[in-house]
Amino acid sequence: MSVIRSAALRGFRATVAELGGDADSYARQAGCPPAALDVDDLLVPEEAMATVLEFAAADLGCADLGLRIAARQDLGMLGALALAIQNSDTLGDALECTTRYLFVHARSVNLSLEPDPYGTPGMAALRYGVREGVVAPPQGIDLSLGFIHRAIGYLVGPYGLGSVELPHPLLAPLSVYEDFFGVPVKADRPAALLRVPLSLANRSLGGSNSHLRHLALAYLDEQLPKEPADVVGSVRAVVEQSLGTSSPGIGAVAGLLNVHPRTLQRRLRAAGTTFAEVIDEERRTAAHRYLTGTDLPLGQVALLLGLSEQSALNRCCRRWWGATPRAIRLGRQGQPTDQ
Repeated sequence: MSVIRSAALRGFRATVAELGGDADSYARQAGCPPAALDVDDLLVPEEAMATVLEFAAADLGCADLGLRIAARQDLGMLGALALAIQNSDTLGDALECTTRYLFVHARSVNLSLEPDPYGTPGMAALRYGVREGVVAPPQGIDLSLGFIHRAIGYLVGPYGLGSVELPHPLLAPLSVYEDFFGVPVKADRPAALLRVPLSLANRSLGGSNSHLRHLALAYLDEQLPKEPADVVGSVRAVVEQSLGTSSPGIGAVAGLLNVHPRTLQRRLRAAGTTFAEVIDEERRTAAHRYLTGTDLPLGQVALLLGLSEQSALNRCCRRWWGATPRAIRLGRQGQPTDQ
């Protein structure tokens, strides 16, 4: 399963509300947790994120939904990556670190600067693509190209965009696309491209802070896929992010760690544990945090733990601490034990 950070849906709730729709309903239909519409750091299956856009666009009769959402988004939703981008010396440096670290937000998405498909002197193509085998629905492509266009404009101002190429038919009237991008837009092309000046990579961003950039890159380096020295810690980190957004299966977690599921099982056994035990420990830790630190309804706590219903939470709490969730919330039981 390929995942994407919920920041990609920033602006969805406000846009849908403006159009008279029910954002939570669309999210549930698509298998996307409604909580993902309000925070930036949940891991959401990419298929669910793409599907929620298509559901909403069809139901609302809003063909340019992706572009409308892009107009509400900003570079800040990329977190540490935004900090690295903003403090790069040139746009080329910013693009390089975006290409290297974009996986932190979307595992299957990539950006690359390529030769202009028409061979126009002085022009290049900024290509948006997805990993082979991953489907990129049209609304998601429109949103992504719209966000990239606006992000570049934020960094350097007017940048000489030549034209835009879409790998799908026009979803809205051509004038809607051309009003958004301010240049000619062509549909049914081989790839999703922004045709830009070749010199764009040399444009200075000005005012960069090398210390902040170093800190951001150091953090992003920690997120790079690598042979996990602490396999248990790596699995715990992924499971912690995944709880409540999907059922964290070993196949999905292994994919995020770039290992085969059988390899991951073997490494966990060598570390003296199993995948099921790691999930159980993370659920216990998260359950105690939600029960003692929030007033969330117990049914919602169960969902945030990836449990099917409140009765499953009751059974888990009795197994972990010999007490009911309500007793733990009241502080009579349930101090977490060392793990």
